[in-house]
Parts: sequence; structure tokens; C-alpha cells
Amino acid sequence: MFAGGDRVAIAVSGGADSVCLLQVLRELGPRWDLTLSVVHINHNLRGEASRADAEFVRSLAARFDLPFTLHELDLSGARGNLEQAAREARLAIFHDRLARGLATRIAVGHTRSDQAETVLFRFLRGAGATGLAAIRPVTEGGIVRPLIEIERREITGFLGERGIGWREDASNATLDFARNRIRHQLLPQLAREWNPALGETLAHTADLTLAEEAYWEAEMDRLAERHLKRQGPAIFVSAAALAALPLAAARRLVRRAIHMASGDAAASDFGHIRAVVELAGRARGTGRTQLPGLEVRRSFDWLRLAPPAPAEAYCLCPAVPGVTRIPGTDFGISLELLENPETTRLPDSVYNSVMGCLDWNRLSGPLELRNWRPGDQYQPVGIPAAKKIKALFQQARIPVWERAQWPVLTDAKSIVWVRRFGTAAAVTAGIGSSRVLAVGELEAG
Repeated sequence: MFAGGDRVAIAVSGGADSVCLLQVLRELGPRWDLTLSVVHINHNLRGEASRADAEFVRSLAARFDLPFTLHELDLSGARGNLEQAAREARLAIFHDRLARGLATRIAVGHTRSDQAETVLFRFLRGAGATGLAAIRPVTEGGIVRPLIEIERREITGFLGERGIGWREDASNATLDFARNRIRHQLLPQLAREWNPALGETLAHTADLTLAEEAYWEAEMDRLAERHLKRQGPAIFVSAAALAALPLAAARRLVRRAIHMASGDAAASDFGHIRAVVELAGRARGTGRTQLPGLEVRRSFDWLRLAPPAPAEAYCLCPAVPGVTRIPGTDFGISLELLENPETTRLPDSVYNSVMGCLDWNRLSGPLELRNWRPGDQYQPVGIPAAKKIKALFQQARIPVWERAQWPVLTDAKSIVWVRRFGTAAAVTAGIGSSRVLAVGELEAG
């Protein structure tokens, strides 16, 4: 949990657990040359009692000659679960202190009793193995829980033996909060009627699951490196590769992909993960499913997970000569008018380019560059009849998420050029064309 010389901010609420933590770290800190400070977060939910808690902690810090920081919260506008809102606000403060270098570790006073309550609470809410790992002794961000192996009764005994006082939070006794009902009603009843050592059993479950999660995290790092590809805000994974994995690994890889695409691990509940795994296992290569803040689409053998982004319709007057960028993409087209092409060398693009040549004299009216629309069709060079562009997409295995912004060049009468599929047969330049419009496909890179 600690390295020599760590700067440790101790989160002290004033309750028995955090006061015990402060005392323990004062005694043990010199072994690792720890620099200690005290942080108190006033949630302002209990009026004068909250202010008294803050003053109690301030006086503790002053007695031990430790730096003290008070954070005041205003949760009056919090929506939904007040406990969850308070927890998220605390974590935001902790992570901010770590990010700004004010501390290298944040120590909090969770106990083995808290661990047991958390395991039962998450089990009742339908958590899987990851959730049952419950409270992590050490987080990647730098939050540590030195008392996680200690029972609550041991803490009160420790303080009582030393004559150390603490503050009692009256809200811990109310049954308005689910966690308090578990602590004061459900756990004691289950211990009486089913398993006297239930608290130890639940905490042991967290220990076992945490060890398994450590293995799976390393395995997911390996599988993610192999199978998950990022492109902008989107995460891609092969449907065939996902379907070929053992179900346990596939589910966890989907959870990792969701987290990478959304940044929110909480968004991946069992139903969402199952829907994505089923989408990968379908025989047909199309489909989609919606997740909170994410759209998952399958096209051919690829799954794409990304925040929903409506396609941007466009209709542009392209510059001749010049380069016109396609909105919402890194793609563009270049247009250049060549006189007497037999004696003029075609331009070399500085990008990877595919060149098409249109007979300028056969074009009718102004040119427009727009995105593909359902129903569009034309006859490319080398194809005996007109074809719908959608059919060309399917033959070329163009994923559905790339089609909406696909560029199409038209004159006043018809489509004259389409990205990748080239020029229309009726207006393609040939021997004898005196003026040629050279069309280049440009991709930045």
C-alpha cells in the first residue's frame, strides 16, 4: 500500500473507523517515512452535527500537528441515490488531490465488516464476479484501505483500550439507506438463522474473487491488445474472433470494449454484455444494439462500439481545381482540370490516391459533392449495366457505419463518380478527350 516517502492524505470523517486509521498510521508511518495529512469532507447533510464533525477532525489534526484540509459539499441538487452521489463526490475530491500531486496515496477507513456488507449488497443487486470482488484494498488510482482486514468490533476495542473518542453519525442508524438495512437487519438475521460466521464468509468471498479478478485483468490486457482496435472514438472487434472465445472470456472482453468506448465500467451490466455477445454470434452479418451512451453495430465480420453520432448530410460545391474535405471524416477529393491531356502529365497526389478521369465536355451543369443516399445508382466503368451503390457496398464489404458519409460526385443529370467505384461509364474520359477532370481520392496519413 505504501512506499517509502509517500505523502498520505488520511480521509477522516470523525467516525471510529477513520479515527482508528489516523491513530494507526501515526504509529506506523515512521517505519516508511510517510508524510501524513488529514482530509475531511463535510457533506452538509446533518446541519450542526456535520459542522461539529468537521471541528472534531480539525482539532484531531491540530493535536497531532498534521496539515488539515476541509472540503465542503453541496448535494442539494443531487439526483437519484444520495449515497451514490456522495460517494462519487468524495472520489472526485480524492482523485483531484492525487492528480494535482497533493498526495501520492489517499488512505480511507473501510473495514472487513464494510467488505462483507458490500459483497452482500452487490450480490442482491445481481453483480457478477467483478462486482463481488467488492472493495479493492489498493486501487490503480492510489486509494488504499489499510483496515480492510480488520473487523469493526476490533476497531472499537482498539480505541476503547486507548481511551480515544470518536463521533457517532446518527445517519448510520437510520433504516432509510439500503446499506444500513443490510448492516442492522439483514446481516444479523442471516447470521442468526443461517451462518454465524456470515461476515467472515462474505469477506472471504471477496478475497477469492479479487484474486481471480487479478488473473482476469492480466488476461484481458492480453486479449484486448490482440482483438480490440481503436479508431477515433470507436472500438472495433472481429465478430468471429469474439464468438470463438470461451464464453467467460468473451463476456469480459466485451466489458473491456464497452469501458474503452464509453469510459464507464458501470454501463456494462449483464444484459448489455449478453446482447453484444449474441450479436457477434449471429449467422448473418448485420444488426445493432443500444447500450447506455453507446451504439453497437455489426457489419459483415466487424462489431463497432461507439457513442451515437448522427450522420452529417452534406451537399458541397467542390473547388476546381482544389481539394474538398468530406465533413466528419479524414477523407477528401481533389479535382484538377487538364487541357490537352495527351501532352499533360497527370498530377501526383501527395496522399495515397486513386485517380479517375472524367470527360469535362460530357458533364452537364454544375458539379455537386454529396453523401450517398439510399436508392442511388449508376453504371461504373467496366460494369455492363447500372447498379445500386448499396449493392456495390455489399460486394466490396463496406461496413454500414462508413456508408453514410460516402462521397458521390454529380453533375446536373446524374452521378458521375463514386469513391472507390470510380467514374460513370457515360462520362469517362478516353482517347480524344480534349479536357479531362482528374478526380483523386485523398486519405490523410
